[in-house]
Amino acid sequence: MLTLDKFEEASEIVKKATQETKLIYSKYFSEQTGNKVYLKPENMQTTGAYKVRGAYYKISTLSEEERKKGLITASAGNHAQGVAYAAKIYVPATIVMPTTTPLIKVNRTKSYGAEVVLYGNVYDEACQYALKLAKEKGLTFVHPFNDETVATGQGTIAMEIFKELPTVDIILVPIGGGGLAAGVSTLAKLLNPNIKVIGVEPAGASCMKAS
Repeated sequence: MLTLDKFEEASEIVKKATQETKLIYSKYFSEQTGNKVYLKPENMQTTGAYKVRGAYYKISTLSEEERKKGLITASAGNHAQGVAYAAKIYVPATIVMPTTTPLIKVNRTKSYGAEVVLYGNVYDEACQYALKLAKEKGLTFVHPFNDETVATGQGTIAMEIFKELPTVDIILVPIGGGGLAAGVSTLAKLLNPNIKVIGVEPAGASCMKAS
């Protein structure tokens, strides 16, 4: 369950693996929208994305026995680098990536000490193979988004937004797998029930479904 206590705990823990990403006021978007618009530059994280938050918090909550088994995940890039970077503090990880993954992401993931296995043309194929390896070798699988602990780690972004900008009334959050959106929206509503959180996805994508 995503709770305020867990978000507060995660916010302190992820500081050990993340860069401080202060809000940046956007004059252009503010003028275009008639609002005060701020951007949170998570692309400045060491791994290039926010996903190190969820990966690091998840791994920090695993038992020593679970970590000693070895870690494995599947990802086409950002989660792969997040897990590889976070895992190296405890134990090397195995990352299954689609064969179509850009070479730069494969090499970045390897640079953090992870073993990279290329399999399948898309994420779903890589994920199924990672789950198969996890079962065969007794490895601990770290899901990129369908995990409450991972979502809690991603949600620490909202905690930082509120601390820096307590009067925030709308947060726009990208939606892919849903872990970031789940974490940010849950914490934002816990801190301010009246806040509006808007999920954003590429045109034509099927991440969000109308209810």
